[in-house]
Amino acid sequence: MSLIGHRSNPSAPPVPEGILDAFRSAQVAVISDNMNRLHGTRALRPYHRAGKLVGTAVTVKTRPGDNFMLHKAYEILRPGDVLVVDGGGDLIQALVGEVMMSRAKVMGVAGFVIDGAIRDVAAFASADFPCYARGVTHRGPYKAGPGEINVPVAIDGMVVMPGDVVVGDEDGVICFDRADAEELLALVQQQEAREAGALSAIAEGRFDNSYIGATGVAEKTHTSDAGVVEKA
Repeated sequence: MSLIGHRSNPSAPPVPEGILDAFRSAQVAVISDNMNRLHGTRALRPYHRAGKLVGTAVTVKTRPGDNFMLHKAYEILRPGDVLVVDGGGDLIQALVGEVMMSRAKVMGVAGFVIDGAIRDVAAFASADFPCYARGVTHRGPYKAGPGEINVPVAIDGMVVMPGDVVVGDEDGVICFDRADAEELLALVQQQEAREAGALSAIAEGRFDNSYIGATGVAEKTHTSDAGVVEKA
């Protein structure tokens, strides 16, 4: 029998803990700014009570409404992994619920990113286990397959590769290649420092509109929400 559409590939090595720790305080919006605002989810929302999502992507591509391959992925999930599921954005059947969340939490899994539906939202809402999903339905999943584990997936238009760094907060989810982490972190920290300075100035009643030229157009620049000039 062909394995096409029914593959389970080994996971990428875990992202080094030092990289993950460095991004635990980083805002998704600032990470996005420094990735030229081209990447990240738009329609997925957080369903958990609280908690920052940071971890290593383990990806699953499944037939909409079927979570058989999610259960298979549990055989290789490690502490610190993020289960990233391309469910085709389907909202008819839920792919995960309280039981799968509880098991993942005990295993030390960092969280869920589900391009599909979940159920048992009250359990997620009272937990600190990060879960991002497209929507909710009470209808449960089928368990027949097919699907693939640790393949490139598309999550709400965001391409996620196995082993990517995944970061999520109240604004959404973003991922990036671990090879870019050092450069990206430096840019994020620089912007956060500039924005902290801008917010302090605003609190003191000082405003800087120097980035607006005589024509009212900031040529070759853009600004953050705090009025901080950033490179185009």
